[in-house]
Amino acid sequence: MTIEHLCTLIEGKPLTTLDTDRTVVSGYTCDLLSWVMAKGSPDAAWITVQTHMNVVAVAALHDMACIILPENITMEGAPLEKAEEEGIAVLTSPKSAYEICGIMMCEGIPASE
Repeated sequence: MTIEHLCTLIEGKPLTTLDTDRTVVSGYTCDLLSWVMAKGSPDAAWITVQTHMNVVAVAALHDMACIILPENITMEGAPLEKAEEEGIAVLTSPKSAYEICGIMMCEGIPASE
C-alpha cells in the first residue's frame, strides 16, 4: 500500500512532502524508542505520540516509510525539518493509534517483525 493510500484511509494530513510511490510494507506502534530501535524495520509505518528529534532519528535508522501521529498530534520545527530532509513522511490523523492499527491490519499490512 502506498503512503498516499494509507493517508486517505486514516484521514491523515501530511506534515511533510509525501513520496506517493513509497510503499508501506508493515506497521509498528510503540512509544519506547529503544524498543522501536530493536524492532523497527524498513518501509514500516510507525505510529507514535512522540514528536521530538529522536523519533526522526529512529525512523531514519530503519529507513521507515512514515511516522504517523494519532489524535491530531502535530510535529513542528527542527524534527519536522529533519524528517523532510531524511525523506520520512510524517502524517497526523484524527484517529486513535488503536483505530489506525485496526485499519492497517484490515488492509493486510502486517506487523513489523
